[in-house]
Amino acid sequence: MAPPAATLPGVSYVMPVYNEAAYIDDAIESVLAQQYEGERELVVVLGPSTDGTTELVTERAAADPRIRIVTNDALSIPLSLNLGIRAATHDVIVRVDAHTELPADYTSLGVATLQRTRAASVGGLMVATGRGRLQSAVARAYNSRLGLGGGAYHGGASEGPAESAYLGIMRREPLLAVGLYDEGLKRGEDWELNLRLREAGHLVWLDPALRVVYWPRDTWGKLTRQFTATGIWRGELVRRLGGRNSLRYFAPPALVLASALSLVLLLLELTGVVRGLAAWLLSVVYLGPVLYAALLVSLLFVRSSGETLADRATFARVIAVMHFSWGAGFLRGVLLGARDAVDRSRIES
Repeated sequence: MAPPAATLPGVSYVMPVYNEAAYIDDAIESVLAQQYEGERELVVVLGPSTDGTTELVTERAAADPRIRIVTNDALSIPLSLNLGIRAATHDVIVRVDAHTELPADYTSLGVATLQRTRAASVGGLMVATGRGRLQSAVARAYNSRLGLGGGAYHGGASEGPAESAYLGIMRREPLLAVGLYDEGLKRGEDWELNLRLREAGHLVWLDPALRVVYWPRDTWGKLTRQFTATGIWRGELVRRLGGRNSLRYFAPPALVLASALSLVLLLLELTGVVRGLAAWLLSVVYLGPVLYAALLVSLLFVRSSGETLADRATFARVIAVMHFSWGAGFLRGVLLGARDAVDRSRIES
């Protein structure tokens, strides 16, 4: 039996928005349709959109008092989140992205888990979905351990303490106590915030019953820019936090390095600079790229219902773009720092 509305905490949904005209109506509708009896509000933090998003949100807010608007002229998700949290009026903060859609019971399940576990931050599973061949292949990669390295919120995990929480249903007080999101980051802000929550003695919890539909990037250019920026900022986090990063983050940059060394060695062998025993000993650098190429080829033969060879080839290419873009970005971030790197996948097609 559900608790009476009077005992349920109020919920503030905080949604940073920038150039999301194709998705914003569905995202807002999924929030307003939540089956939750406590008080609710949606705080939309509007960036300087150029595709009509601002007008769409303004029209929705004028028609529904549950929607409040905060503006942020900077292209910074952490800053937008902090502005939204500070403007929120309720004790439970639910982060929502404009590329996501919440099932109707998401809030009620999440708040119940928050109260049951006494966690500071609760997250669920990202269920990526797509339209058309490319976006569907990107969604499949998101949902695969192969695509994003096996993060718990990409599926297959059981309920329990977690390293981070996807989006996050969070208690306002612990967030304020640890200083909210780090506004010096442009990517990886969720992971870094949950790290500080855990180091402060708070619990971060994964509940697989919480499932969020996510619409990934839908062009090759957007995908490349997104993963390059994400890799750069993970490299920056490694510079800052060192060994507190999971080992899985080092696999893509290792692949990029091995591939670069293989090309250099091949050139030296073809020109006769390296030969004989030296060439044989150094040939070990070929192992990683060759095995990776074999993996990509094998994906062409892994059939799912209704998939064509073109679908499988697109999926293999998506995997490669994700890994090499992320890995190259990571190396740049480690060596040079993130500086002012921004994910421009929302700006350019």
